[in-house]
Amino acid sequence: QVQLVESGGGLVQAGGSLRLSCAASGRTFSSYAMGWFRQAPGKEREFVATISRSGGTTSYADSVKGRFTISRDNTEKTVHLQMNSLKPEDTAVYYCAATVVPFTQTPHDYHYWGQGTQVTVSS
Repeated sequence: QVQLVESGGGLVQAGGSLRLSCAASGRTFSSYAMGWFRQAPGKEREFVATISRSGGTTSYADSVKGRFTISRDNTEKTVHLQMNSLKPEDTAVYYCAATVVPFTQTPHDYHYWGQGTQVTVSS
């Protein structure tokens, strides 16, 4: 069982940066690949980034590639999403999630979810 709590969201101007964090509880954090997803009002939840159990492999949605960086610290049981060059279209609730399925971008493959943190980018 893993419980996830996100933090770090807020209001930022276009071109700015935010760093989201996700703190996990449970002794098996390193057994899970981790992902970040987002959901804007009226839209489906979409994949943002994922990182392997060791942190050695990452993948990103095309819309954030080159601007966002996912990382994890298995000792601290945290996963981060560094978001640079933010755009108004990045506005959404951001969720972290855990899965035993490697390299998946499909929300249904993720077993545990945080409550989400709001990111708002003003133009």
